[in-house]
Amino acid sequence: MTDSARLALPYLDAGQAQKEWTHNEALALIDIAVQASVEAVGVDAPPASPAAGACWIVGAAPSGAWNGHAGAIAGWTDGGWRFLAPRPGMAAWSRADATAVRYGAQGWRLDRVAPIASPTGGATVDAECRSAVVAILGALRAQGWLA
Repeated sequence: MTDSARLALPYLDAGQAQKEWTHNEALALIDIAVQASVEAVGVDAPPASPAAGACWIVGAAPSGAWNGHAGAIAGWTDGGWRFLAPRPGMAAWSRADATAVRYGAQGWRLDRVAPIASPTGGATVDAECRSAVVAILGALRAQGWLA
């Protein structure tokens, strides 16, 4: 059996018996991936009593049922844990952080602009404004929002 290139969803094989197993597995993974929403990011231990449909982004040192799935999206289903390996550009909403997270070369990152201090003091308003704009542009570049 082969898997899809982007999300590694299982394909049905010609003449395969019990196709519903493969099809249902693919649907469970799609349910985790599409419009992804996670409870928290970087969690290493699975929760004791997760609700069906709840998902987490596994941390760097997973334990228990999550062992070997660092960085994956772990989703609890009626059939147990399902894991979706992240792909570059994949995004999810983190409920704990109330913001989007995105997967890239450096792993999962919050889609937030770093805090920028408000300009204070100074006799020339233009110099303060330029300083603030430079700080804003620097923060946006550091987050990858500007080239």
